[in-house]
Amino acid sequence: MAAVTWSRARCWCPSLLQVFRLPVAKLYLGRPTMRASQQDFENAMNQVKLLKKDPGNEVKLRLYALYKQATEGPCNMPKPGVFDFVNKAKWDAWNALGSLPKETARQNYVDLVSSLSSSSEASSQGKRGADEKAQESKGILVTSEDGITKITFNRPTKKNAITFQMYQDIILALKNASTDNTVIAVFTGTGDYYCSGNDLTNFTSATGGIEEAASKGAVVLREFVNSFIDFPKPLVAVVNGPAVGISVTLLGLFDAVYASDRATFHTPFSHLGQSPEACSSYTFPKMMGSAKAAEMLLFGKKLTAREAWAQGLVTEVFPESTFETEVWTRLKTYAKLPPNAMRISKELIRKNEKEKLHAVNAEECTTLQAQWLSEECINAIMSFVSRKPKL
Repeated sequence: MAAVTWSRARCWCPSLLQVFRLPVAKLYLGRPTMRASQQDFENAMNQVKLLKKDPGNEVKLRLYALYKQATEGPCNMPKPGVFDFVNKAKWDAWNALGSLPKETARQNYVDLVSSLSSSSEASSQGKRGADEKAQESKGILVTSEDGITKITFNRPTKKNAITFQMYQDIILALKNASTDNTVIAVFTGTGDYYCSGNDLTNFTSATGGIEEAASKGAVVLREFVNSFIDFPKPLVAVVNGPAVGISVTLLGLFDAVYASDRATFHTPFSHLGQSPEACSSYTFPKMMGSAKAAEMLLFGKKLTAREAWAQGLVTEVFPESTFETEVWTRLKTYAKLPPNAMRISKELIRKNEKEKLHAVNAEECTTLQAQWLSEECINAIMSFVSRKPKL
């Protein structure tokens, strides 16, 4: 069986989606900060009929689910049988929206249709423009090859420390990778370091002062971590050297972490008057137990690659001499696996955790914003910047 052709499907507006090879994916497509009118919604339904290019089964499934949620609310149909592939995929998509409000679903439907409504040429130009923005970032390098999106921390002279602009560029890179034709996404670093965490001059160089930096930082951090929580494809870290701070805490959100035996893992939050982020206050105790997590998150214990493997933070450790060859050979093999099957499997593994992770991320960001404004944190950061101690 094959999917219905787009020429036929686009004539059959929101319930058009007779599809057979359909991934189950997270369908929260935007933030409920706007309110689309009923007329906007109806216009969007008409625009679907005019699309010149088949957007693909996954997008058609999203349109279907958002339409049903916007018009009927949460899924109210009995679950189809396991061999009723079409209706089961549609039911799964609608049911995955949970209690998303009708107004939000309507807005998300309008936003999605708007993003699809340009001509094929304009759409491809827009995508190239987005890709080029990420490619041209001074702090990260994004490449796509052999079914792999490779996102490289690329500030070797600064030990790959992350700037505010890099946060935005990585969010964009993950957004692009979530919908392109690559199969997995991989993070690694240029030079000796994987990543040394936040560039603390983010706080000292803000033109509006520390209050503005803290407010901006909390917003950017929450969106940044959410982009990892919601990323639908397999996400792999290739840790080529020392990792510090948020580059370590994020690893709890990856699907696999491969490390060179020269890598180390350090979260010196208390030394800097800060608190955990990237959901590590939840993921680390779950992975390694509360006592081992406290050693890292409270006391700043630095782990070797072997220690990180023993505590469940790292999937496998490789000798430095063969690290790159062995890891990338394996990843190219993974990228040949059926992509939809991996998406579905990841969704099944993670879907019961996502709500919890989003809640933890929000609480951590709120706590950090307050902590960044505390006297002890300000003093610790200023002391760090003036001394530039070795991490």
